[in-house]
This record gives sequence, structure tokens and C-alpha cells, in this order.
Amino acid sequence: MYSLPPADWREAHRSRWDVGAPPMSEGLRGSVPIHVSGDFHDLDAFRAGKDSLRDFETAEVGDVTGRSLLHLQCHIGLDTLSWSRRGASSVVGLDFSEPAVDAARSLAADLGLGPDRAAFVAAEAVPDTSYDIVYTGVGALNRLPDLTRWAETAAALVAPGGFLYLAEFHPLTDGLDDATGSRITYDYFARDAWVDETPGTYADFDAPTVHNRSVEWQRPVGEVVSAVAAAGLRIEFLHEHDVSLFERLGSLTRHEDGYHRFPAERPRIPLMYSLKATKPSA
Repeated sequence: MYSLPPADWREAHRSRWDVGAPPMSEGLRGSVPIHVSGDFHDLDAFRAGKDSLRDFETAEVGDVTGRSLLHLQCHIGLDTLSWSRRGASSVVGLDFSEPAVDAARSLAADLGLGPDRAAFVAAEAVPDTSYDIVYTGVGALNRLPDLTRWAETAAALVAPGGFLYLAEFHPLTDGLDDATGSRITYDYFARDAWVDETPGTYADFDAPTVHNRSVEWQRPVGEVVSAVAAAGLRIEFLHEHDVSLFERLGSLTRHEDGYHRFPAERPRIPLMYSLKATKPSA
């Protein structure tokens, strides 16, 4: 583990996500093209009406009809567009990967959603606008080097009376051994960046990729809650969930509902968590 200057962090992420298909003889791609064309996200099923949101997210966020929503770190926009389908008056997806944003815009067009209903922005910050709901999906916070800045930015984008909602992989799982998830192997409180150069992506672990270096940071739950509270938002709840979205650990198995869980005979631990924090009305 070691720290990298911000410029190197950004370049590592952009290289891993953004690279398109090189000569076919190499068969190597970046993560975005793999996610667009592969079975994990199944864009054909999504276009046909499949919802990408998790059941606990829709229950905890509640009815979004007539509300504006900003999705930070939106990737290719499936969750963003799912909120639009559920009745949000307007959604905006933000991501620093231009190929991911291009894919999201293409999906929105396929669904007949114009920029007034679903807009996507390739940037690291949005204009000075506020939203009823600021949402960020799984696998985002561990990729950010400055959690305090993220929380302050997110809080500033929440309209009075609105709320921030996030769902994330539980950082406890990052401390477990990858093969079985039964032993504490890594430091839960580590603060240095960790660099992983394993090929593939969560959508296809066996996919050959061009740039394999990723830079991530451990984000203990207490640090996340404290950062959000310090940014001026009121914590409404912190919920923990015993499911994961993919085979993060070798002993997890996929169930009929699409979630991955530990075997029934094993004690359960949290694999994901969700948080809601509100901004007082003006």
C-alpha cells in the first residue's frame, strides 16, 4: 500500500475505465466497454424494462415522484435512469468518465428520455444547483481520496428539506481474506491508498483489460457517518445488509433474488450498508 498524488490517482482511474477496444488481435478493453457489452449489466434487459435498483434502496428512498435527483458517480447511468422510470421529475448523472457518460446518454435516448428528464454530465463537480435527492450508488466512496470534500460537496447539493442517500459495500469485507471471507487479513483502519493490479472488472473477473491498476481507499463506516454529519446533514438512519451484489468473496453464493450471501451455516456479517441524511428546511 502507498499513497499517490491526486494526478496519478485520476490518471489510473481514467485509464482503467475509459480505454476502448484496441486491435482485435489483442482482445483487451477498458472497464466501460466491458460493462456496456457484457452480461452483468445486461443492457438489453434494462432497455426492456429491468430495474437496476436494489429492493432496500427503493424502500428506503421512498416515492421519488415529482422530485429532482442527482446521482454522483453514476457510471453508465442504469441506476440514474431507473429513478427516472420510477417517477423522478428530472435526474442528472455525474461521472468523470466520458465513455461512461456517453453510454448513459445513449441509454437515455434509447428510452426516449430527453435532457430535460435525464441529463448526464462528464465532470467532477456540477454547477451551483440543489436537488431534492442526492444519491450515490455502490462502489464509489472507496475510489475517492478526500471523503471530507466529497461530503461537503454532496451536502451543498442537497436542497433544504431534501436528503442524501448512499448505499455502499461494507468496508468490513475489505478486511477479510478474498478466498473464504473467514479470516481478518487486512487492516480495517488503514489510511494509505491501496493499489490493485488484478486484471478484469467486477462485471467480468476473467476479462482481459488494458490498464489494470486501480487506486482505492478504505472508508470505515464511522468515517463516512462523521463526514456526512460534519457537513451539516442530519443522519436519519444507518442500515446494514447481509447481501452483496457480486461475488466479492470466494465463499459467497448467488441466490435466486440476485444477491450474493454467505452459506446458511455461517454466521452473518454486514456486506453492505445504506445511509440517509437530511438537510433542514429553510
